[in-house]
Amino acid sequence: MNTDIGYGAQSRAIYAENPEASRGRLFAETESPTRTPFQRDRDRIIHSAAFRRLKHKTQVFVYHEGDHYRTRLTHTIEVAQIARSLARALRLDEDLAECLALAHDLGHTPFGHEGEDVMHECMAPYEGFDHNAQSLRVVTSLEHRYAEFDGLNLAWETLEGLVKHNGPLVASDGTPLGKFKGGELPFAIREYAGKQDLLLQTWPSGEAQAAAIADDIAYDAHDLDDGLRAGLFAIEDMRSVPFLADILQEVDTKYPGLEEGRRIHEIVRRSITRMVEDVIRHSLANLAECAPRSAADIRSAGKGLIGFSAAMAPAEKEVKRFLFARVYRHDDVLAVRKIVARIVKDLFDKFRFKPGLMPRPWNEGLDGLSDPEIARRICDYIAGMTDRYAIDEHRRLFDDTPELG
Repeated sequence: MNTDIGYGAQSRAIYAENPEASRGRLFAETESPTRTPFQRDRDRIIHSAAFRRLKHKTQVFVYHEGDHYRTRLTHTIEVAQIARSLARALRLDEDLAECLALAHDLGHTPFGHEGEDVMHECMAPYEGFDHNAQSLRVVTSLEHRYAEFDGLNLAWETLEGLVKHNGPLVASDGTPLGKFKGGELPFAIREYAGKQDLLLQTWPSGEAQAAAIADDIAYDAHDLDDGLRAGLFAIEDMRSVPFLADILQEVDTKYPGLEEGRRIHEIVRRSITRMVEDVIRHSLANLAECAPRSAADIRSAGKGLIGFSAAMAPAEKEVKRFLFARVYRHDDVLAVRKIVARIVKDLFDKFRFKPGLMPRPWNEGLDGLSDPEIARRICDYIAGMTDRYAIDEHRRLFDDTPELG
């Protein structure tokens, strides 16, 4: 196999997912005469209410802080672009890779990871909260658009890639792995596993692996961009990270005296390019070595085949450590996180005390539900909120809604 990077249009490789051989949908449907199953899934995701709500959900900066920072929606679109580029170069199914990128954050709460952390704490007596599991719940249950089924009735390959894009969730004996080791899989995943076997013990498809690494590349580069533009750190501070220092030196040598805005963009775009090209080279070498003859061979390879090289992986982790210290733990960011944590906690506690305060249809049929079922419904309601809607709900129910800034 040629391991040179190539970006031209190429036929799908033998190890790529073939839409014509899809394992189908939970509820049988007549296939589209104009779209593959994966193209159809992509379109269903884009037209979903959950996807539209990403426009007003936090990535790092809450909406009041400016119109030019990433939201969950713009982040998702950027991940999809990178995922398609990787899939094209690796001869995977581009539509499936894009589909998985577009769906990967549908389960995120308002207010970013702070909202997720608070929701997990609130739901601790009821099996907790996990945004990836919630994404599965959104597309298999919570979207109520179609006459014949709940959810979006996505193809098996889309659901499988969505639920385990970071790797196997259980060992061959069913024991949870990774962050779930020693405990149980999230409620939504266990619930759906009883309806359809998503092969939780295997690695995901190449397309899912491409979408997962695209997520890392996108938020590394764009959180650097947003952090710089927000003034949380200076360009010169990046010299403490060798990967970024090298890029900064390259930009300054080629464009001495470049204005700051263009300088930032050059750093960000070169960071993306270096990471993408590294993933392509390394993944092509992996594929050449393993020589998979089918998508099933990708799943049974015993390791991920699409990812960073041994040289790039630690460099990327250094970028993440820098972002954690300079952006996610910055005093300004933490101050806002403290406020939004109170908003989410207040809402959950209020609805637990009086669930009938939720609007229709969330407050319907409560009398027939158990306590855990009511808690899960409250969780579903709050997790689906946008930042602005959560604040508005807090104002409806409380007299002292905190100001974000």
